[in-house]
Amino acid sequence: MNTISISEKSRRYFDLEDQYGAHNYHPLPVMLTRGKGVYVWDVDGKRYYDFLSAYSAVNQGHCHPKIIQTFVEQAQRLTLTSRAFHHDVLGEFCEYITQLFGYDKVLLMNSGAEGVETALKLCRKWAYQVKGIAENRAKIIVCENNFHGRTISIVSFSTDPASKNNYGPFTPGFEVIPYNDLPALEKALQDKDVAGFLVEPVQGEAGVVVPDEGYISKAFQYCKDAHVLFIADEIQTGLCRTGKMLCCDHENVHPDMLILGKALSGGTMPVSAVLADDEIMLTIKPGEHGSTYGGNPLACRVGITALQVLQDEKMAENAEKSGKYFREKLNELHSPHIRTVRGKGLLNAIVIDHEKGDAAWDLCIEMKNRGLIAKPTHEDKIRFAPPLVITKEQLDECIGIIRESLHIF
Repeated sequence: MNTISISEKSRRYFDLEDQYGAHNYHPLPVMLTRGKGVYVWDVDGKRYYDFLSAYSAVNQGHCHPKIIQTFVEQAQRLTLTSRAFHHDVLGEFCEYITQLFGYDKVLLMNSGAEGVETALKLCRKWAYQVKGIAENRAKIIVCENNFHGRTISIVSFSTDPASKNNYGPFTPGFEVIPYNDLPALEKALQDKDVAGFLVEPVQGEAGVVVPDEGYISKAFQYCKDAHVLFIADEIQTGLCRTGKMLCCDHENVHPDMLILGKALSGGTMPVSAVLADDEIMLTIKPGEHGSTYGGNPLACRVGITALQVLQDEKMAENAEKSGKYFREKLNELHSPHIRTVRGKGLLNAIVIDHEKGDAAWDLCIEMKNRGLIAKPTHEDKIRFAPPLVITKEQLDECIGIIRESLHIF
């Protein structure tokens, strides 16, 4: 077991959290206070490489100067009107994001889970008003080991016991099939009450599970043939993380509904979006869905800059090139304790092969001690997802940290 050294200064903050905060997370024992680019610093001044990027919310790097400048300027002018009134940034952001991704309309919310819930509601509305499914009969297909959020409806179709246990009764209307299984999808689509297929192009929380090449494009075609909406959850995989603006772009798929979040604000605030064409989006009428903060002026202004920064700084290109290099170097370590290296772009993971059940956690502690922070998922997997501004020289240093940290086994 690795020794966890915690300073008195950090301990004071840990104790406050433990006493007054809900115990719904098990964070790595590091107390951060500042971030810049690929780095974060703890309260004692120690610097770390951030290899989680707030679950890909800071693709552009911590505190990107252009995003922060936009944030501050808009925050000093107008932050919130609610949607009871118009404001002068909403239309501009809606035009920008719909033209960028090629959709008629966008519906803006805050968290990623809100974005998923919005897509589910839109799918059901479309099912009854456009496809003609009988009331309360619509079904949405999802995949095993999915992670789309933690609301009651979303955990209703989770297969992770930690997300699902003791939260019933659950919302009906979902069918779970294996991921990366086209025959299972084809069979499920034979049901005429199916309205949509909700899928992650890469399953991030499951441990960066990358489907077979062609899976997304064929699944999209199957849905099209069955008159079923293909709904892509690109909250974690989108916005340049996997080496394209969208992960679906790798297979030239234009989803019927696209869900975005996380890096849509460059890590400054919760912003999510659902994009679709009029046939889908206009099924929801005034008063039928919304959010007090959804589409607020601050989010809209920051969103434009966050998207522009991704393009101006060619972050998709860097993610593609750096991700390939990173996986090659990890494989060259030839460690007997790394069973698998997998990923796409700069969304990567390793599967730890060790008899100790907490080996992945111990490795993360050792990497932290050496200046790199990452977090296990599902006990034996560790995600490696640094900000997309990382350089080759920085990657080399990080690979060295990983290599030296493996010596604990």
